[in-house]
Parts: sequence; structure tokens; C-alpha cells
Amino acid sequence: MKKLALIVLALELAVCGCGNSTPTVNNNTKTTGNWAAFLSGGTAQASLLNFVVSFSVENSGPLEFTAPPISFFNQGACFGTSVNDETLNGTAALNTANGGTVTGTLNLNIISTTNSNTLSLTGALTGNSNGTTTSVGNLTNGVVVGTWTLSGGAGDPSCTGSGSFEMCQTPASGGTCPAPTT
Repeated sequence: MKKLALIVLALELAVCGCGNSTPTVNNNTKTTGNWAAFLSGGTAQASLLNFVVSFSVENSGPLEFTAPPISFFNQGACFGTSVNDETLNGTAALNTANGGTVTGTLNLNIISTTNSNTLSLTGALTGNSNGTTTSVGNLTNGVVVGTWTLSGGAGDPSCTGSGSFEMCQTPASGGTCPAPTT
């Protein structure tokens, strides 16, 4: 009878323990290449800030920028025209679920080395991945939607403003980014 009671107790503990433990899934995803950003809002020079930026990141952490790191579609007075006229920094978090759905965040700062103007973008990232817990997948259909601010105004007071943006992987990856405006 004691053995039966111990077996029942062991089974009860095993069943109760299962309900309290959820396995953590950490699928792996990376992105490498160009992303096109389309900003809305802002006036005068602050409305000329659409650009392409090139970076890579795996899972989460700082963005690693590749050359050339940034190219503005419409060059304005807020940022220089030479390769070394901007410094960039940023982070991303790519959280991948079992079904391959990616959600996360992206933060990007573009700082002018000639006049200290700073463009900051913060957004929510979505996409798809074929990554697993044992293999690294590539992000596809990546889109980031969020807000931007431009501060500084050095040399041109119209180099300040804020608005919203949409950024997508390029070339076209099935995202919903609009065509750049000129």
C-alpha cells in the first residue's frame, strides 16, 4: 500500500510540474543587406530624408553597418554628401516564433559629423524566418514601422521635425514599403 501511495504521489508531482513549465523557444534569425526607409511628416529640409541603409544583425544586438552604410535619395542641407559625413549606430531585436513569424524592434541613429544634426528612428519590426533553434534563418519580408525625430538644426533651422516612417528590406521583399518620393 505504501508503494502504491508513493507511485500516486510521484505521478501527481509529475503532472503538476508539467503545467508550470513552458519550454522556451529561441529560433535564430539574421538579416544582412539594404533597407529602404521612407519618412513622412516634417517640412522643408526635414521632408527630404528618405534613404537606404546597409547593416547586418543576428537575433539581437547592435547593428553592424556595411559600406557604404547610408545613401539619401534626396540630398538636403541636414546631412553631408561625402561618405564620412555621417556616423550611424543602432540596435535590433529579432524574436522568432516556432511558425517562423518574426517580431521585434529596431532603433537607428544617424548623426551628421559636419553639423551634429541627428535623425533617430524607433520602430516595431515584423517579418518571416526559416530559422530554428539549431540553425540560423534569414529574415524575409522585413518591415519596420515607427516614428522619427530630427534634432539639431545647425546651419538650417528647417533641419528639425518628426513624423512616422516605414522601412523595408530591398530589393522588394514582399513588404509594403512605398516607392521613394523625389
